[in-house]
Amino acid sequence: MLNPQLNSNGELQHLLALRDLPKDIILHILDTATSFVSVSDREVKKVPLLRGKSVFNLFFENSTRTRTTFEIAAKRLSADVINLNIAASSTSKGETLLDTVDNLTSMNADMFVVRHSQSGAPFLIAKHINDHKRHHLHVVNAGDGRHAHPTQGLLDMYTIRHYKKDFTNLKVAIVGDVVHSRVARSDIHAMKTLGVPEIRTIGPATLLASGLSELGVRQFTNMDEGLKDVDVIIMLRVQNERINSALLPTTQEFFKSYGLTAERLALAKPDAIVMHPGPINRGVEIDSAVADGSQAVILSQVTFGIAVRMAVMSILAGN
Repeated sequence: MLNPQLNSNGELQHLLALRDLPKDIILHILDTATSFVSVSDREVKKVPLLRGKSVFNLFFENSTRTRTTFEIAAKRLSADVINLNIAASSTSKGETLLDTVDNLTSMNADMFVVRHSQSGAPFLIAKHINDHKRHHLHVVNAGDGRHAHPTQGLLDMYTIRHYKKDFTNLKVAIVGDVVHSRVARSDIHAMKTLGVPEIRTIGPATLLASGLSELGVRQFTNMDEGLKDVDVIIMLRVQNERINSALLPTTQEFFKSYGLTAERLALAKPDAIVMHPGPINRGVEIDSAVADGSQAVILSQVTFGIAVRMAVMSILAGN
């Protein structure tokens, strides 16, 4: 079956998920992102690669943080950016997802950055575009349901490579609400492709995803056991709506069993890095002393995220 993300030449046409994305394309995105990050790590250069192109941010689900980083990335590439809060407009009038896309296509859109609460929505848009042979149009998945968040996965891989240089000798632990996390899925698929030998997930049994053992992922319900000797710790955000549900006890109970404290961090390798997709819940999944400590690379992730999103958009646009 043809990969819907690639064109007939095997080049990236859409970025929908990291599962089934070839290793050379992932590495090309990471290498391209490096060219946008200046030596200080805190600055991302401005370049004219998307001048004259229109990028439409289609957010059917709120996320100020992700939308802002995509907007900054597109503007650093000199694109025209149009932000549409779809939840409050067309679909509430009964217009379908694909009607919205068709209308925006006629406004000379070049790229759609799509976030949607329904898994598969960006795939549906990409299929519609491919079926109509609109080869100049590109779709970037900015998070769909529980399914995938490929740019977050890529910026996480960029961060790991930046600090650890090589993927092939790492132990990585992903901690928290794995079953609902599109970030965890994207991270796991990318790490498998890039050759990470040991991936662990840690959390209460109710929040660990089934089917991961088939990917060789080791699952732990005991935080101390799961963190032993790991090189990278990726803390997941606990969604507030899960708290006090049948799946999760109180925030205090969760923190007591699965919160990352300085004592628990000491179980990992001395040079382990701590990551988080943000925004962090202090005192729920991570202690402030750890979030603000020397091993946390959470702010670097934000900077690298802009560069990675610039890389994705410039590659899609043929630069």
